[in-house]
Amino acid sequence: MGPGLYSEIGKKAKDLLYKDYHTDQKFSVTTYTSNGVAITATGTKKNDFILGEINSQIKNNNVTLDIKTSSNSSLTATVTHHEVGMPGLKGILSFSVPDQKSGKAELQYLHDYAGVTASMGLTTNPVVSMSTVVGTKAFAVGTDVSFDTAKANFVKYNAGLSVTTADLIASVNLINKGEMLSVSYYHLVSPLTSTAVGAELMHSFSSGENTLTFGTQHALDPLTTVKARFDSAGKASALIQHEWRPKSLFTISAEVDTKAIEKSSKLGLSLALKP
Repeated sequence: MGPGLYSEIGKKAKDLLYKDYHTDQKFSVTTYTSNGVAITATGTKKNDFILGEINSQIKNNNVTLDIKTSSNSSLTATVTHHEVGMPGLKGILSFSVPDQKSGKAELQYLHDYAGVTASMGLTTNPVVSMSTVVGTKAFAVGTDVSFDTAKANFVKYNAGLSVTTADLIASVNLINKGEMLSVSYYHLVSPLTSTAVGAELMHSFSSGENTLTFGTQHALDPLTTVKARFDSAGKASALIQHEWRPKSLFTISAEVDTKAIEKSSKLGLSLALKP
C-alpha cells in the first residue's frame, strides 16, 4: 500500500496511451518444461527486418534467472533475488554479451511510506543511479538521478509527484534534466466495462513547444478491449485486443496521420500464445 517506485509515477496514464500500440508484426509463444522452466520465443517483423528472441526464465525459491538471446548475436542475463535479508528488499544483477560495459547491480526497497532504487554499473568508472519516492498510496513525490563518475557530472535528474484517488490518478514530472515538463492524468470512468480516459501534456521549456495526447479504452466484453488515441500532431491510432483463450492475446492496431491522408496507414498485428 506504499507509494511504489519512481517508475510507477504516471505509469497508469502511459499504459493507457501507449501500451500495445505497434505498427509491426509480432508473434510470441510461451511453453513450460517439466521442471517449470518458462521458454518464450518471439519473432518481430519491422519494415524489412526480422528480429528473433528466445527468453528462458527459471525460478528457484526466491531467485529468478532470466536469459534472453536474440538473432543479433546478443545475450542478456538477469538474476533477481527477492527478499534479500529483509522483507521488501530485492537485489538484481544483469549483464549483456558482447557488451562488456553493460553489467549492473541494483537494489530495490519497498516500504509502506517509501520506495528506493539504487544501481551501479559494474565498470571501473560506473554510472551510479538512485531514485527515491516518499509518501503514501494517495500522494507521493520522488526524484531520479544518475551520476557519471567518469565525467564527474549528472547525466540525469528528474522529479515527479503523483496524486491518486479511487478513480483518478494525476501526475507531474520534470524530465530531461528539467528541460521537459510532463503532466498526465488517468480517469477510470466505469470499472464494470474498464472504461477509462487519459491525457498527457508534454512541454519543452527550451523550444516552447507543446504536445498533447488524448486516449480512451473500453471493454466490449470480458475478453475484448478497444483503445483509441489522438495527439496534437494529427496522428490517430486505434486497436482491438481479444483474449481468445486464457493468457493468449490477439491484437490489431492501426495508425494514420490525419495531416497526410494521402500516405498509407500503418497496421500492426500481434499474437501472444501462452498455455
